[in-house]
Amino acid sequence: MKVLVTGSSGLIGSEAVEHFDRQGHEVVGVDNNMRRVFFGPAGDTLWNLERLKAATKRFAHAALDIRDRTAIEELFRAQRFDLIVHCAAQPSHDKAREIPLLDFEVNALGTVNLLEATRQHSPEAVFVFLSTNKVYGDAPNEIPLAELERRYDYARAEDFAGVAETCRIDQTLHSLFGASKAAADLVAQEYGRYFNMKVGIFRGGCLTGPSHSGVELHGTISTVMTWCARSRSLPQIRGPARCTTWGAAARTAFPCWRRSSGSNG
Repeated sequence: MKVLVTGSSGLIGSEAVEHFDRQGHEVVGVDNNMRRVFFGPAGDTLWNLERLKAATKRFAHAALDIRDRTAIEELFRAQRFDLIVHCAAQPSHDKAREIPLLDFEVNALGTVNLLEATRQHSPEAVFVFLSTNKVYGDAPNEIPLAELERRYDYARAEDFAGVAETCRIDQTLHSLFGASKAAADLVAQEYGRYFNMKVGIFRGGCLTGPSHSGVELHGTISTVMTWCARSRSLPQIRGPARCTTWGAAARTAFPCWRRSSGSNG
């Protein structure tokens, strides 16, 4: 099987590359290190690309921009893919506010380019889109919560499995990032239904791992735990959070973390 992974040097994309490489499949990764463009040197993913090259056996890298329709079409014309795992994105709420046009081009237009290239050149392929739970905007905040001794949980049994796909995505505040990802999410659904393509959508959120080039604007858990490990003072949490500092949040989420003498909170 031949697999295409976009955003292949990022957190989820690199995990997908390694997973399918271990299974013996040929993997093509598309990534042009846009994370560095978005977030500066701290967001650079070239280190992860070099790690992938050393760790894999059947991985080939293509430094393409998913906004470049011609380049994407040439890639699909040259190679027939059985599976597309689309992870590439502009992932930050706050950054999207600064670059609304670039955010929409990467998240929405880039997704349409990939879907259309798949339809034209690999119509039998499975197309997996890494969407986000931010497509629901603020609507999930209306779900009633119960305060337990150590955490909050959903108050109704029917919500225990999480936010249902029936949750509305309109008449709610999203952020520009949430809106661009919602546009991509909807067009992916439409390609699946309208063109009878094999499209699957996963709406993740707050994901992290060892391959994350975490920055303050995106990668909160990664950034906070790095601060903790380096004994840096931690900033106050913004917004209606339940913990007074990121130090308290980290200790709640990671019971094994030992408080460093230089940490705050």
